[in-house]
Amino acid sequence: MTYNSADTVDNLLADLRRDTVSVALRVVVVDNDSTDGTADIVAKHDDVQLIRSGGNLGYAGGINRARPHLRPCTTVMILNPDLRLREGSLAAMRNALVLPDVGSVVPLSLHDGAGQLDLTLRREPTILGALADALIGGRRVSGRPRWLTETELQRNRYRTAHAVDWATGAAMLIRGDVEQAVGDWDESYFLYSEETDYCRRIRDNGCHVWFEPKAVVEHKGGGSGTSSAQSTLMAVNRVRYVERHHGRLYAATYRWVAALSEALRARDPLHRQTLRTLLRRERWRELPSATVATPQPHGADR
Repeated sequence: MTYNSADTVDNLLADLRRDTVSVALRVVVVDNDSTDGTADIVAKHDDVQLIRSGGNLGYAGGINRARPHLRPCTTVMILNPDLRLREGSLAAMRNALVLPDVGSVVPLSLHDGAGQLDLTLRREPTILGALADALIGGRRVSGRPRWLTETELQRNRYRTAHAVDWATGAAMLIRGDVEQAVGDWDESYFLYSEETDYCRRIRDNGCHVWFEPKAVVEHKGGGSGTSSAQSTLMAVNRVRYVERHHGRLYAATYRWVAALSEALRARDPLHRQTLRTLLRRERWRELPSATVATPQPHGADR
């Protein structure tokens, strides 16, 4: 899925083309109504199928737009356009996918250019983890017990392969039958927490989400910031996710913990805005959401 990715998408396509020496690939790119010429760049690649979405459908919506165009396949790879795939990474992910009960594989992610570890591994959101992150700070104390944070902070856990609850969704290889069983991504999140929900459904289907450090991606956006609206949407979507998977009291408590986290950092205008939005549910409707897509004829997909 691309959105204003003109400066990065060619590099990713080159990496994928390099790996076709050992793996047969069919590449489908959904462009979410970019305004920087991304779709025209992709259209120059005769070996890539371009789908013009006709609107900004969000991350989940873009993935779902591609799903009907997938032929029966053994694996499905989801990729952000601002990634670089290190040579052999796709093969390493495919090798891990044949392990018993593994339904999807996520790679080791590095900040592009700097080579710094991107802490992409996550645990299922809990009140205790959210409270510890609120009081201590999300990534400031890396030695704390693993159950006192929602982010995997212990760097030794990024050196060995193991099952995880979920990981940020920039790169994910999914077994074909699992992809069919799990179905569409939840478009109501628009951006953020859709991968939390999707990985939960993989686990609900009796499969593991597997971290494979032999597979390495460099993520241009991995260390970058977000806009104020995106930061607020991230916080609100975590609450939405908990509300969908827990009872009313648990979800209300989690929401107040999320608000506490923002209140403790309210000197920053961004956190003040997020706090106001968390406390006033009617403001959730003002957050970024999918634009209405113009129906596209099949001939417009190129």
